[in-house]
Amino acid sequence: MRLLLEPRRAARLEEQVLRRLVARARPPLRLPVAELFTRAFGSPDPWQARALASTADRMLLNVTRQGGKSSVAATLAMHAAVTVADALVLLLSPSLRQSQELFQKALAAYRAIAADLPADAESALRLQLTNGARIISLPGHESTIRGYSGVTLLVVDEASRVSDDLYHAIRPMLAVSQGRLLALSTPFGKRGWWWEAWSGREAWERVEVPATACPRIAPAFLAEEAAALPRHVYEREYLCQFHEPEDAVFGYDDIRAAFDPTVEALEWPA
Repeated sequence: MRLLLEPRRAARLEEQVLRRLVARARPPLRLPVAELFTRAFGSPDPWQARALASTADRMLLNVTRQGGKSSVAATLAMHAAVTVADALVLLLSPSLRQSQELFQKALAAYRAIAADLPADAESALRLQLTNGARIISLPGHESTIRGYSGVTLLVVDEASRVSDDLYHAIRPMLAVSQGRLLALSTPFGKRGWWWEAWSGREAWERVEVPATACPRIAPAFLAEEAAALPRHVYEREYLCQFHEPEDAVFGYDDIRAAFDPTVEALEWPA
């Protein structure tokens, strides 16, 4: 059975196919990731340059508010898309608003090189390039993320606010593709997968950048914030410190200390 299309729609589809064939015929973009960052956001801070240059498969960015971690994540996402044909890059955030914000950062990186690699389609949360690569931004609900596989790069924004169940649901996306996992956040207490990843022995590259190490945040501003905010909030948001959850009955270290691996567990009768 032949599929008949309205002439203008058929012409658009033909144009998209031709553009993609031309894009596939070109060699991949050989754009250094640091150059992409500079074009989009200006000169990177020293810590940003180190994070951009990293080849680690798993990376945690425990970085102060306004420290530039979203710009690093957006650049790495766009770099993967423009240099790897058919790449699938997923940007995961706890809420729709946060997903849109991170996606806008990624679009800012794309605008810097758009002339070199046209887009096939663009929407509020999705970009598809003529090399077949896709960047998709998703709000953090398990129902929205299942079904994706073969992920080249998975970015988890505001990772300390992403639930354990959601984190456990996204890791299998990297099983076959052996893709990269990048998680960025400020702390949210000694709880959840983000704290376990940061404090555990799993092979993550861990990057910590307090506000005192960020050259774009003035010491006078930090002094004002330290005076205005509760101490634990200031230390969490600006100094990247993990504190006990405010609603915790027992402290994290106290709970850990209550377990003795040398004691044999009791066997209750069936």
